[in-house]
Amino acid sequence: MKFKDQVAFVRQNMKKNRLRVFMTILATTMGCAFLIVLASIGFGFQKTATDEIQKQQLLTEVKVEGKEDKEKGALPVSSGMIEDIEKTEGIKAVVKRNQIDLPVTAKLKERSGENFSSIITDMDQEKKANLTLDRGRMPEKADEIVVGYHFGNMLLTDEERKQLQAFENNPEGEAKQPAGYTDELLNKEVVFIYTDADGKDKTYTFTIAGVAKKPARDYLQDTNVMIDDRMLKELAPLIDPEFNPDQITYSTVNAYAESIGQVDGLTKALKEKGYLVYSITEELESMNLFFNAFKAGLIFVGTVAVLIASIGIFNTMTMAVTERTQQIGIMKAIGAQPKMIRRLFLMECAWIGVAGAAIGVLLSYGISFAANQIIPMILESAAGGESIDMQISYIPVSLVLIASAISIGVAILSGLRPAVKATNINVLSALRREM
Repeated sequence: MKFKDQVAFVRQNMKKNRLRVFMTILATTMGCAFLIVLASIGFGFQKTATDEIQKQQLLTEVKVEGKEDKEKGALPVSSGMIEDIEKTEGIKAVVKRNQIDLPVTAKLKERSGENFSSIITDMDQEKKANLTLDRGRMPEKADEIVVGYHFGNMLLTDEERKQLQAFENNPEGEAKQPAGYTDELLNKEVVFIYTDADGKDKTYTFTIAGVAKKPARDYLQDTNVMIDDRMLKELAPLIDPEFNPDQITYSTVNAYAESIGQVDGLTKALKEKGYLVYSITEELESMNLFFNAFKAGLIFVGTVAVLIASIGIFNTMTMAVTERTQQIGIMKAIGAQPKMIRRLFLMECAWIGVAGAAIGVLLSYGISFAANQIIPMILESAAGGESIDMQISYIPVSLVLIASAISIGVAILSGLRPAVKATNINVLSALRREM
């Protein structure tokens, strides 16, 4: 019997009891869809967490927290260590920063603002590390700075400050949140007044050369002020009254690899030198380990649902063997080989598995899309309208292939026993319609 004749024969037999076949396919569809949707929750949470980490930190960034000393313990990164870090293979840039942790007031004309983060950094290294600007340029002079994207929003007039107070006291009232300074900031001179530990004010005037790029998340506010490290010695007393120009220590030091593929090697090389480092690859590895175990558990539970559906396939094929006893006897009487009879029944099982898997995949994509649209809306409503950026369900191609393979494989295995039974039917008994 040719292959196309075998296919036609299988289709003809399946049409004889369409309702039973339909219910069997439905059970397989539900099992496959349940497996995919359940596992997609794990993939969705993993993708959300991974995207969040990647948006908060550059993929090529390695944070250097200090260096381990056998006698003194953990030491902060100092100027003497920077050269050693820069010699590490795969380094593209080493950004060293110091933060001024003092009360500061910024003034621009009749406007003023507070609570800015003043960061002294190496602008050349920042440029090598691909610090991105929304507009303007990197500073070329010592008294030029780069301000955060939301810096202007913090500069208010006295009237706007009263308006902000009214808004914070009653967000649902008529008072609106003031926009702050909305004109162009580039090339504007801003006066910064720092108040030291003794209550004395120190005033510095800077020119805005660039405005940093908007943060990836809407809820993040960037009000940083980045000052060139050529001003370090002058501003050092604001950082540390006992500042030593020969041995500078840094608040944060970030090393940047030349490519993503070199981050892991760079991290290991710095650890071998005794540095205390942290990179996104380490966090992703530990996080992926947890989510892989989580997804494996979900896939196991989903597979149980597919196995339950296989009971229906087993019953369907067992009934088919019973109903086609005489037909099988005639086939064997005219010379049909047992392996061909077995193949016909397994083809029928495979067809049920393929149909159920295909429909299950389409159904799971529909459920996944609905979940990603509806559940965040419910969460936002419960959170009082706060924006929720979260992917509840994510279906990668690998999950579709795994679920389809499990569904089709289980369907074929479920029909194996009835198929073998069909090949063992006695011809004479079959022709008398007996088992």
